[in-house]
Amino acid sequence: MDSNKIISYFSEICQIPRESGHEEKIIEFLANFARTHALEYKIDDAGNVLISKNATPGRENSPTVVLQSHSDMVCEKNSNSNHDFSKDPIKFIEEDGWLIAKDTTLGADCGIGMAAQMAVLTDDTLEHGKIEALFTTDEETGLTGAKAIKPGFITGKFLINLDSEDEGEIFIGCAGGIDTTAVFNIPHEKPAKSSEFIKAGFYGATGGHSGDDINKNRANANQLLVRFLLPLFDKNIINICRIDGGNKRNAISREAFAIVAFNPSYREAILEHFKKVENEVKEEYNISDPNLFGKLEETEPQEWCIDSNTASRILNSLNACPHGVLAMSQDIPDFVETSTNLASVKTSNDTVTVSTSQRSSLNSARYYAASRIESLFKLAGAQVTHESEYPGWKPNVNSKLLEISRQAYKRLFGYEPVVRAIHAGLECGLFLDKYPDLDMVSFGPTLKGVHAPGEKLEIASVEKFWKLLVEILKNLK
Repeated sequence: MDSNKIISYFSEICQIPRESGHEEKIIEFLANFARTHALEYKIDDAGNVLISKNATPGRENSPTVVLQSHSDMVCEKNSNSNHDFSKDPIKFIEEDGWLIAKDTTLGADCGIGMAAQMAVLTDDTLEHGKIEALFTTDEETGLTGAKAIKPGFITGKFLINLDSEDEGEIFIGCAGGIDTTAVFNIPHEKPAKSSEFIKAGFYGATGGHSGDDINKNRANANQLLVRFLLPLFDKNIINICRIDGGNKRNAISREAFAIVAFNPSYREAILEHFKKVENEVKEEYNISDPNLFGKLEETEPQEWCIDSNTASRILNSLNACPHGVLAMSQDIPDFVETSTNLASVKTSNDTVTVSTSQRSSLNSARYYAASRIESLFKLAGAQVTHESEYPGWKPNVNSKLLEISRQAYKRLFGYEPVVRAIHAGLECGLFLDKYPDLDMVSFGPTLKGVHAPGEKLEIASVEKFWKLLVEILKNLK
């Protein structure tokens, strides 16, 4: 078997809607797959699927190995895309050695891990002990599948997580996380009868994963928008009708817009200020966000604006809210310890909701970061809550599975892999809560632009990913 088989399975997976929290169809797909191949399977109350394959002859005494990925994906698309994630297949192209989804996320996180599990389950030429292929639900929004797994659902003592994104690297630890949400109640006021209305936005930012890409100094569209709005608001030139930006708590905001009311006499001043800010940010982010642009356009009259006092508190708190790296590790060179993501701002009829997420490899630092964000928005008069907390995964440098994986990589490719922790969140820390004796590593092929449209998978790395997985299974005795 080569990478073509894995990519073929991945293509099948791309046909199945699997947005976080809506995994019913992919769960049924996996159940049908198991039945088709006469494999034992079970599904728990959270929708986690476990498909088992017997050991190959002569390997019955080898330890059981759990291969694990998650069945959901981050569903992000460009504003000009008509893609419906609830029913439309993911479309991708092959270009310069990569599989690329141009206008949506690709879902290789973690569809390619799922495909590798399916390949192992159907390849009778491999040597291995018993295999338990675990597909968890809702990893991207709350890790609720991993949290819900009960003791005894898996039996293996070794677990290989297939949710990493850099070929040549083996991960043995990850950051924990927590979400912090601020909600502003928004009294309404009528715009002046003479008001005109425009939609101002910033688009085309690179975005990316709020953990793995947080140290790459990419533009946050929410911040850019506030940078434009606040000076005009402070001079009483505009009133805020709505503000919206970003979508997912684990993605860096790529697009944001506001609808504002203004007296026609200020039109030129607004246009001039917008062009100034747009030129500034395009220059500042010309390397990290080469496709960034701003857009002003006429829009229909609005029935109400956010009252001025509330709008002031919202804009100033957003302007003050940190985004990016808060601390680098003092133990591991060039490793992000703690970060925060200003993920999204959403306006409804009665509220403006600001969603943020904090990550850290240190529990104490994660809690402190979340408390800082809480204090900021409390001072601005918002109601603040914390949710979706998950633990980090403490590295085990004495891991048997790590040593087997390291030696397998060196034997196959002639050089040592990089062994490190990752700032992104993995489910491994949650598994340790239920199965404290698990020995775990994580690896995968090379992905770029994860959690953003344009996400891509390096085809050549899939072959190396597969060879490493097969070699580890062969040597884990």
